[in-house]
Amino acid sequence: MFKVAFDLEPERPGWPPVSVERLWGEKTDVRMEIKLVNTPFFARGIAFGDLVRVRPDHERRELVFEEFTAESGHSAIRIVFIGDAERSAVEARLREAGCSWESAGQFGSLVAVDIPPAVDYRELRSWLVGKVDAGSIEIQESALSQVHRRQLPS
Repeated sequence: MFKVAFDLEPERPGWPPVSVERLWGEKTDVRMEIKLVNTPFFARGIAFGDLVRVRPDHERRELVFEEFTAESGHSAIRIVFIGDAERSAVEARLREAGCSWESAGQFGSLVAVDIPPAVDYRELRSWLVGKVDAGSIEIQESALSQVHRRQLPS
């Protein structure tokens, strides 16, 4: 397993709250290519299982993301909970849909959600948007695979 550094550009003041996100990955048979094995919190355009090309940064002593090479079919979204009232219901719905998620202690209200290719994202998204409309969560679709984009209305 290797860590890959993703340098992040500020999207607005204070966001993302870090300048670098490091994700776990494993080598493939292609030189300098890594398969990601966790879901990003802040890096956009990548998801669990995606393939990325990396370069060694000898000064920083780490592998750094260079370019996206292939998608896995997984999608990544972020959910921010507005209070704790709906957290159990949202987590139960994600589990029922076949999704997994990661949370980080320092960002307690934020979860990074992996949506596998077999998940009906149209239905899940509709349910999540209802929670957004109710004011209990915010969502950000950070990487939607071709599989999930095809499920959404044009």
